[in-house]
Amino acid sequence: MTTPTRTSWWRYLHPAAVPPALRGWVLPALILFLWWAGYASGRVASPLFVSPGKVLESAIELIRTGTLWQALSASLARDLAGFAVGTLAGLALGVVLGLFRLAENVFNPTLNAFKQVSIFAWVPLISLWFGLGDLAKIAFIALAAFWPAFINTLVAVRGVPKELVEVARVLGWHRLQLVRRVVLPAALPGIFSGVYLALIYAWLATLGSEYLLTAGTGIGNLLTDGQEQFRMDYVLLGVILVGLIGYGFTALADGVERYLTRWQRR
Repeated sequence: MTTPTRTSWWRYLHPAAVPPALRGWVLPALILFLWWAGYASGRVASPLFVSPGKVLESAIELIRTGTLWQALSASLARDLAGFAVGTLAGLALGVVLGLFRLAENVFNPTLNAFKQVSIFAWVPLISLWFGLGDLAKIAFIALAAFWPAFINTLVAVRGVPKELVEVARVLGWHRLQLVRRVVLPAALPGIFSGVYLALIYAWLATLGSEYLLTAGTGIGNLLTDGQEQFRMDYVLLGVILVGLIGYGFTALADGVERYLTRWQRR
């Protein structure tokens, strides 16, 4: 029997040896291994450093008591509600201002001024108007999702080639046909870029709203409770859940975009 050489071992350890569908999991697996190895070695003696097993035990405990499902459902409900309101408003306004130059001249200067205001600067006003409950959090999330959807939609509609519009006019299409058959299909990639960014911003704003507007429950509140109680297992569990949910949103958005723009690839 021949002893494996260094070259043969490297062939199996090289990332290219991993199937393409699994390569994205190489780095998380490596981080998990280093985390476990660092704890198992005993060289990091700190109550702020807990093992992966402890995080898993806490997750099972919170699932059994129903606390985790309650926090997840509350955060996801706020995120989806705020994302829907903000994105739809941004898409509608972006299309209108992209199609009508007069509307852009009237509204764009004011919108550009509001765009320069940090989203966190709106928190005192939102809390005074809507309180500290779910309505205030949804308003905050909707505001975060509005701007990327609006800006990308406006740029995408304005960027539709004039040649396509002229051909549609020569064919005698009215404005609704022009928008439905020419403008929206041509602007779809840019619009999806805005929706994709709105999805990310909405999820980040969900956690931010739960930090700043502390009433109620959610993943952000789970992270805050873990910080206040020095429960690093709760904090790390919350961070892992935030990352997994964000990855799920990204994968879902990519799938929807590929499906709706499949005609462009053909």
